[in-house]
Amino acid sequence: MRTAPTILHLDMDAFYASAEQAAKPSLRGKAVVVGGLGPRGVVATASYEARKFGVHSAMPMGQARRLAPHAAYLVPRFRLYREISEQVMGLLGALSPLVEPLSLDEAFVDLEAGEAAWDAASAEAVGRRLRADIRRVTGLTGSVGLAASKMLAKIGSEEAKPDGLVLIRPGTERALLGPQSVRILPGVGPATADHLRRAGILTVEEIAGAGEDELVRLLGKAHGSHLYEMALARDERPVVAERDSKSVSVEDTYDVDIHDRVQVRMEVRRLAGRCVERLRAAERSGRTVVLKVRRYDFSTLTRSETLRGPTDDPGVVREAAARLLESVDTTGGVRLLGVGVSGLADFTQEDLFAQFAAAEEAAAEEAEGESGPVESVEAAEPEPAPVERKWLAGHDVRHAEFGPGWVQGSGLGRVTVRFETPYAVVPGRVRTFRVDDPELEPAEPMPLVEGPEGDQVTSSSAPATLPKVTSGD
Repeated sequence: MRTAPTILHLDMDAFYASAEQAAKPSLRGKAVVVGGLGPRGVVATASYEARKFGVHSAMPMGQARRLAPHAAYLVPRFRLYREISEQVMGLLGALSPLVEPLSLDEAFVDLEAGEAAWDAASAEAVGRRLRADIRRVTGLTGSVGLAASKMLAKIGSEEAKPDGLVLIRPGTERALLGPQSVRILPGVGPATADHLRRAGILTVEEIAGAGEDELVRLLGKAHGSHLYEMALARDERPVVAERDSKSVSVEDTYDVDIHDRVQVRMEVRRLAGRCVERLRAAERSGRTVVLKVRRYDFSTLTRSETLRGPTDDPGVVREAAARLLESVDTTGGVRLLGVGVSGLADFTQEDLFAQFAAAEEAAAEEAEGESGPVESVEAAEPEPAPVERKWLAGHDVRHAEFGPGWVQGSGLGRVTVRFETPYAVVPGRVRTFRVDDPELEPAEPMPLVEGPEGDQVTSSSAPATLPKVTSGD
């Protein structure tokens, strides 16, 4: 391991929920839950105010509503989150050529490779400046961990939450980790912690004292050996810069193992949708769909299916992932799920024609299922009923008279809108309209930070308050 804390881990604080609070003055300081709002929806992110009620990510939305009935429940706005992520990753890229994104809101940075830091003092200064820049550019906060290894840097950022910075000095890692619960180590979830507890192992120091052979006996060769190395603070993994990928994938690790098979299916469906979003953002398509399942006992299974041609169709990827899940036994619980697409190719005209044909075929099948076989286009057809516009809670709108706002809720032919912008000092006023009001239209997300000319801030002229720093020694 290196001799200076020059590996930085950044984790944005309650990212989706914090972005929604920054965009909506009326929600600042209040409980906010972002996720799927349907009967099978799950929580994507909960604000710190909502977490006080026990709400957490991957929780069924129905359970979250019972725990925090007065929270604001919003549908994700991934376009906004991606835009903020690009700004944050741009700030990281200015520090070093070695930036390893883990998700939209999390990344490792090798400060040494970019000659941005070479010792504890310079690394701490970079961490302070980065956090101030993130707040200035995005209006949001991020927590930073600095250490000589990726594992310790990630532990540092977790300990720094929310809105803090922790620097772990080389040579102090064992003393810092020793008295901590085994749960502080990556990959130690409730099931593994309970297994260790039954063996009388409660702290990281006790893991190290048990020895590698005992851990292998308890947890198996791969997991036992890896856990022993982590307990000794050994982690030689380098920061790997993003490169031209051979695959696109997303995965989530859950704080609490998922036992409900229906919820597992819904998580796979959600992950497949996120995977396709990344695939399309990269302007790629792929032939092979891959499902990854890590079970309660840390056994990891992968299943794959190769399609007849490359695709970026979310329906195709979801269906393939669902088929793959049927071959996996999730009895006992699931702690990680992932969906990926490999065998990537650039978009081709044939892809587009194939997707168009598939969409037409699916539409025809749906129409036949609802109203019988579809007659020829020459046959007389009744005038189609007007389709009621759907207004998603939390999404942006604009009214011809009242200006920009966001949807608080809709139903029974009505939609309620709060008219406010991210730059308002006080909460905005509320109005209710018919769902088909011609003066109400969907709108694009507004930047969270307003510059001198009403544009997003891009200069470094705004002052920032330096965060307090917690040292690891």
